[in-house]
Amino acid sequence: MKREIKLLLFFLFLVPLGLLGGGAWGEWAGEELKEMLGFIPPGFKKLSGLWKAPISDYSLPFLGGVPSYLLSAVVGIGLILLIFLLLDRIKK
Repeated sequence: MKREIKLLLFFLFLVPLGLLGGGAWGEWAGEELKEMLGFIPPGFKKLSGLWKAPISDYSLPFLGGVPSYLLSAVVGIGLILLIFLLLDRIKK
């Protein structure tokens, strides 16, 4: 299990690279896709309203941009770790 924790910590340290790159890969809005591709794929248009993010743009009003982004990473990694710990217990 220590190996998995080290791997998750490694990914946590990679999180700020998303800030340097200008945004997360694959999290494009319709307008961004239209700019990149020249059109908005029909399936994207059809399903775009299906899910609304609970914390839009990883931004918590009381924290601001970068701290919110890092907190989102910590919470996400913590949830993944919790799921794997539960699965490990179920397996035993």
